[in-house]
Amino acid sequence: MKRVRCPKCDNYITFDETKYESGQSLLFECPECGKQFRIRIGVSKLRATQKEENPDENANENGFGSIVVIENVFHYKQVIPLQYGDNVIGRYMKGSKTNTPIETNDPSIDITHCIINVCRDKKGKLRYILRDGPSYTGTFVDNEILGDKERRVISDGSLFTIGATSIILREAQTKDTDSI
Repeated sequence: MKRVRCPKCDNYITFDETKYESGQSLLFECPECGKQFRIRIGVSKLRATQKEENPDENANENGFGSIVVIENVFHYKQVIPLQYGDNVIGRYMKGSKTNTPIETNDPSIDITHCIINVCRDKKGKLRYILRDGPSYTGTFVDNEILGDKERRVISDGSLFTIGATSIILREAQTKDTDSI
């Protein structure tokens, strides 16, 4: 089953993609707002960006690592690449300034929930620093809530929770040239 999002109200519409061929155009009418829109069956640009097919294998392809959003009742598993600098993590909403959006219906995730800053230390190694947005429900690392203005250095495999959603950090893979 596939989901498409209404361009007017962001409501999801589910349909069985196995009944259609690649390249075929489909017409939908949103049951919430009545908007009619077309989609073409094929590879979604968003899915291609997130590399869902092999999420853990493609987690580090951009050089700055990624976050893996664990599948739960609110959404499906997502792999979202990180960029150098501040990565503002939050719930996807049309027009928001969140640069690392999570597609979810989880009401306990704020639009700007937390921030991961990707920077380099004095030796040039990537560092990942997590801080709360601030958010209404808080950001938890290892079952401990981050305090106001508290920053926590996290590393590969670190698990943190925002709202009812758990996320795992995947660091960028580096070539081992330091051991020479």
